[in-house]
Amino acid sequence: MTQNPVSWLRRQAAGIVALVVMVSAFYAVKPDESSAAEKRELAKSFQFEPMSIAMPAGFKQQTVRKVNKAYKHIEAWISSVGAGVAMNDIDNDGLPNDLCITDPRIDQAVITPAPVPGRKSATYEPFALDMAPLPKSKYSAPIGCVPGDFNEDGATDLLVYYWGRTPVIFQQKKMAWDKKMPPKMECFEPIELVPGAGGGIYTGPLWNSNAAAVADFDGDGHKDLYIGNYFPESPVLDDTKDGGVTMNDSMSHAQNGGGGHFFLKTPGGYKWIPADKVVPEGREKGWTLAASATDVDGDLLPELYLGLDFGSTTLLHNRSTPGELKFVEVKASHNGIMPKSKEIGRSSFKGMGIDWADLNGDGILDAFLSNITTSFGIQESNYTFISKAKNLDDLHRKMSDKKAPWKDESASLNTAWSGWGWDAKMADFDNDGRPEITQATGFVKGKRSRWAQLQELATANDLLVRHPGAWPKVEAGDDLAGDQYLRFWTRNGGKYDNISPELGLDVPVPTRGIATGDADGDGRLDFVVARQWDAPVFYCNLSPAKNDFLGLKLVDDKGSPVVGAQVRVNFPDGKVLLGRVDGGSGHSGKRSTDVHIGLGKVSGPVQASISWRDTTGQVRKQALTLSPGWHSVQLGTEAKEK
Repeated sequence: MTQNPVSWLRRQAAGIVALVVMVSAFYAVKPDESSAAEKRELAKSFQFEPMSIAMPAGFKQQTVRKVNKAYKHIEAWISSVGAGVAMNDIDNDGLPNDLCITDPRIDQAVITPAPVPGRKSATYEPFALDMAPLPKSKYSAPIGCVPGDFNEDGATDLLVYYWGRTPVIFQQKKMAWDKKMPPKMECFEPIELVPGAGGGIYTGPLWNSNAAAVADFDGDGHKDLYIGNYFPESPVLDDTKDGGVTMNDSMSHAQNGGGGHFFLKTPGGYKWIPADKVVPEGREKGWTLAASATDVDGDLLPELYLGLDFGSTTLLHNRSTPGELKFVEVKASHNGIMPKSKEIGRSSFKGMGIDWADLNGDGILDAFLSNITTSFGIQESNYTFISKAKNLDDLHRKMSDKKAPWKDESASLNTAWSGWGWDAKMADFDNDGRPEITQATGFVKGKRSRWAQLQELATANDLLVRHPGAWPKVEAGDDLAGDQYLRFWTRNGGKYDNISPELGLDVPVPTRGIATGDADGDGRLDFVVARQWDAPVFYCNLSPAKNDFLGLKLVDDKGSPVVGAQVRVNFPDGKVLLGRVDGGSGHSGKRSTDVHIGLGKVSGPVQASISWRDTTGQVRKQALTLSPGWHSVQLGTEAKEK
């Protein structure tokens, strides 16, 4: 019997429609790759020279960490973080040409000079920070370092955070700073951030910290701290213990992590406030991998963005007052077109990095967030959240109504897929007025692929994944995204192109932290990359582009960077360029506290509007006419060029 074609088509209509939708979706979101010739042309504006970084000798090197016996079969997974880097001025020579590196190969926090060609100041021998006479633990390891003036005397101090103990501030002695002494351990005094850590052997809380941010959270004019923890308090690195540890209780909405802690600056030191007293319920016990403290709505109170592994990206609107912290979570308005996994506050991906910049030139900050985006592995998506607010006033109103008016446009911008993402930094490396996007990628390098087992884990029941024994082996020698490389995206019309191969940045080694700064003062941003279980690399910027820039060192009356200060460069045609003093946002890379803004080609001075809080918490704003180049400006009750 012959089948009626019309009847057959009617019965198959649902399947045909589904197939058409799937094929259409594939072609709608597949990467829009430019030709090799186009990428070579884009790359002509950039040039980076990789340079080795001096590290101290005498430390035994390792290739994997010792871990709790319950974690032994996933020792490589547990050992997959800890490579970090910060750029800043530690020796008081006026340049951010000093590095603070946390290196898991030796489990030390190291101070070392950037290998700048023709360095303008005397170099010094690299050294490891020693917390003696504070109590030590052989079951702890440094995970990250944040430079800052934490005692407000004008000298650069160093905050180091760890797995296995609470953070330590290495406070630089004022005399050494004033005399511009070459840095060495004797120039620093270690001080516990959390008092009462015990005697010679550390017996304090077993924090496992993975993120930190420095900002004036309560608007009193003084820098506060946020420390984000990954594992809950537990003996993660104690190989004499078997148990007492856990894994995440969900692959998408885990709420049994270490959460975080705030420290408000007071005349007597820091006041410790656990995050569960401040962060909204449901977000206070996340598995924190990244944090950003950045004012996005223009009121000079920094919002806090948390990159939570196994959980939702979390943007907290700051409504604090001096001495009192208050944050309210804001979320994207849900609709039937955008999947919840791609919305702020509802996502279920694995947030590992966060940075802010104005990507579309509307004078409002946009965000880039890293996730796992490995084809035929775990294919999530990076986020490129583009603001949809009309202006800053409109943005503030929406955020006050608990709304986050940003939309992920990573697919159309060609930034959605890269690899197993980590730290990200957006900066203008050729000074053309448009920021590039750099991103660290890769996880565990070895010879035995474990993707099949990881894919099984990703579909496991949430009742099982919290138990370490339920996890598949990821031991030394195993591989997960081990050949992925650093990404470098530059604007090409309405999208971005990754030109890492054209620039020689495509080294197949897992990377973690990225720090940026103009180490030699030539107006071109250099950057440093911390690599997991490999040597860090300094990339000296030799860009041939002949564009102008505005560089600002914004300091208070003691010479301390005014963290949170904002700069808007206004042009007669309405174009606006943004800059800010960042106190240490991201995963494990910390940019310098200088403000750097690429101007493109200009014919004379530019108008720079500077906004800041003075040391009393009073909001100040002032416009300055500045010529291209570097300037030092003192911010008090008014802005004065030094």
